[in-house]
Amino acid sequence: MRIRLHGTEDECRRTADRLAEVLDVLDTSRIYPDRPPSRLVRMYLTANPPAEKE
Repeated sequence: MRIRLHGTEDECRRTADRLAEVLDVLDTSRIYPDRPPSRLVRMYLTANPPAEKE
């Protein structure tokens, strides 16, 4: 699945780190700044749900 994070750079980085604890994150994009005057950014994750435990 593809997940879009949108917020401050710090929020996006912290959230990506937390998601990596519960999802199998395959790829993390670079930070894409919004157009000025916004101070927010976008970041994309490609992830799989965690493997099911038997």
